[in-house]
Amino acid sequence: MIRKRARWLKRFKDESERVKDADMFKIVEEVFDSITMGFIYRLESRKVLRELKGAISSGKESRVYWAKGWDGEDLAVKIYLTETSEFKKSIRKYIEGDPRFERIYETDFRKLIYEWAKKEYRNLKRMYENGVRVPKPVAFAGNVLVMKFIGEDGYRAPLLVEVAEELDVKELEAIYLDLKSQIEALICKASLVHADLSEYNVMVLNGEPWIIDVSQAVDLGHPKSMEFLDRDLLNIYRFFSEYLDIEPLEEFRGVVLKCLEARV
Repeated sequence: MIRKRARWLKRFKDESERVKDADMFKIVEEVFDSITMGFIYRLESRKVLRELKGAISSGKESRVYWAKGWDGEDLAVKIYLTETSEFKKSIRKYIEGDPRFERIYETDFRKLIYEWAKKEYRNLKRMYENGVRVPKPVAFAGNVLVMKFIGEDGYRAPLLVEVAEELDVKELEAIYLDLKSQIEALICKASLVHADLSEYNVMVLNGEPWIIDVSQAVDLGHPKSMEFLDRDLLNIYRFFSEYLDIEPLEEFRGVVLKCLEARV
């Protein structure tokens, strides 16, 4: 595992160094507007953040940065983009049917993003307090979310999809069994459905899976929760069935469905 992790860190570093100056300028312009900087300064004044370091990852909805806390601890800072039509389109399916967001969605997109960041913080908190292995939430302000950093030496832990080919069968089996128990805790204890769970939203650190990107997670009472749950389970099942000889899909779903039936 140490040798495999070293290969991953080198590859990630090489990819990071290929970012051009023009691309970096575009990212800075897009992410660090004056309002967002105000929220970062607020977190600094509250002694949550001490130093913002390099970018960890980027997507259509957000950028994630490695940071240092006031006591020198490693943190991840997720900054949601407030000026992107793609983001607005992608979150529509998680807003429809949820009365907390519908009116905001139609009138004030920036305010919606602030609520979205708060939602991810609360989802993380609820999961963390119910024993789900997720990054520990630290604080949020506006479109800025702070959580514990999952990785080493400023490099994020790899995603499951990025390391699966480098792991042997026993290592993958251990991750599979562990992840199933995390999903069970997520649903049966935290009463939440991730709603976008796949090999792209699971990190692997020291042989343990960490569930990430939970802003879209919904309560079991959400009108589409069962639809999202079926999709989550199918995504994970399909991925591991490519590498392992695992139980039938219905058996895989059995534990979760059993705990839900017990609630009725």
